[in-house]
Amino acid sequence: MTLLSEARDLKRRKARERQTRFVAEGVRTVEELLRSPIHLVGALVSPALAETPRGSALRETIRASGVPLLEVSERDFASASSTDSPQGILVVADIPRRDASQLAFGDQPRVLVLDAVQDPGNVGTLVRTAAALGADVTLAMPETVDLWNAKVVRSAMGALFRHSVLACTWQEFDAIRAAHRLSCWAADVSGEPVERVEDSQSIALVVGNEGAGISSEAQRRADRRIAIPIAADVESLNVAVAAGILLYQLRP
Repeated sequence: MTLLSEARDLKRRKARERQTRFVAEGVRTVEELLRSPIHLVGALVSPALAETPRGSALRETIRASGVPLLEVSERDFASASSTDSPQGILVVADIPRRDASQLAFGDQPRVLVLDAVQDPGNVGTLVRTAAALGADVTLAMPETVDLWNAKVVRSAMGALFRHSVLACTWQEFDAIRAAHRLSCWAADVSGEPVERVEDSQSIALVVGNEGAGISSEAQRRADRRIAIPIAADVESLNVAVAAGILLYQLRP
């Protein structure tokens, strides 16, 4: 399979899972990827990349790195791109192979748990927010959008390449929770306001689906339900905004 054909194929989740590869697109995302330890398979470049000094510099950096580079027409590039306004650079890379035993936790870990969060833009922002606010790990539970979806990768703005993320089952979550003595706190509009956290607490913060809220699986595991006090005439907050406020409040 050529690099162009593979990039087209990797738009599909089944292809990403089968090949354990993903696509990173755009100048900033690829710059961040090049600074990460993730293995790059190859890069697709169209003439649009050379239209800015930053793009030209990125092209030369890729050449110097030894990553195979394929130049294609704008039409062919668009067939592999997932954006409305392609910047002329797309990289195919290997998805990092991780399991629960490879996750690193601090003394008072904070874990963000995505419970069937389905919007890829939200998931990318959640990963970036978790990385920015000191969460050790982000776990994606069943029904959550693929962490290596192209829009998730773009929205994470490089955080996905540095922050520990793992897709897992609820049973695997239970094992992680037991091993690290995590108290499970679920974000719920009917929960109690968060005011203070004990210094010794290790917390897994569960945020739910944009429309349905936390699942029955999360509800059964919740040691505590927490909420952010908001104006009475506002129904709820965006899940990524809510997670950011809570992670800031719960930081060790």
